[in-house]
Amino acid sequence: MAHKTSAVADEPIEVLFALHPKFDLLDFAGPLEILDWARHDKNDESTKAFDCTIAAAEPKVLSEQGVVIGAQITYKEAHERLNDFDVLIVVGGNHDAILKEKSEPLPIIEAFAELQRNDYTRERTLMSVCTGSILLAEAGILAGLSATTHPDYMTKFEIVCSNAAQRDLQERTDVVEDARYIVNNLRFDLGDEDENPYIRRKSDAGRRPSAARKGSISFKGSNGRRESMARRAAMRLGGLRVITAGGISAGQDAALYLVSILVDEDTANEVARFVQHEWVKGTIVDGLDV
Repeated sequence: MAHKTSAVADEPIEVLFALHPKFDLLDFAGPLEILDWARHDKNDESTKAFDCTIAAAEPKVLSEQGVVIGAQITYKEAHERLNDFDVLIVVGGNHDAILKEKSEPLPIIEAFAELQRNDYTRERTLMSVCTGSILLAEAGILAGLSATTHPDYMTKFEIVCSNAAQRDLQERTDVVEDARYIVNNLRFDLGDEDENPYIRRKSDAGRRPSAARKGSISFKGSNGRRESMARRAAMRLGGLRVITAGGISAGQDAALYLVSILVDEDTANEVARFVQHEWVKGTIVDGLDV
């Protein structure tokens, strides 16, 4: 595969789904459905916007719901091909066993982040769904970032984030409870408050005022406001875009956001219409160190 500096092109965007035993089925199937319907040209079925690959430790992996999914590549192959992928998606389910055994997908999360640290000119996205964010926290990815998870696991998430910060001597994670998804390290400026209708103007009760902005702006609609390489290099994790989605169905909203920024917002709206899903937008946080 030719080296790319950005996933935004008319070729398919390469997505890797990292599955583990007893993963949550909808965490996986929801985003997959959204990405599978996206086209660079909605009138041309041959212009699929995303090419999705499934990785697991074994040829078949059993979900929490009892459905068996066939893996296309092993984790060994996924590590060898990791530079081919623009997006890594980590799903939830059975997180306690992963934390105890330090098993996949923890190593591939760490390796994907390291790729971006070593090559900030490349545009990569790491996305978690539901309790997949607990695995990102354990891997040390969320230090100094804002993040969310399934509401029922918020306390567990805060504990793992806190322990990881102490272990790695890093900044704490800003855990957000009321968002469908959180995006860190956006790829272009969103503009001033007066010109952007999605800026959050009120802080949560008891929280410090937030610089978070709500909504999404597509690459094609950004009008040249892409950040410079110097700006990207100054971002955490070399500018790795980190998206954490809330509980289960929130992964579909995060996937629609992914379509909106890697293809365009019209395409995301068309996919939402086709699958009859009401896209609830999340919160975008400027990832620059301030």
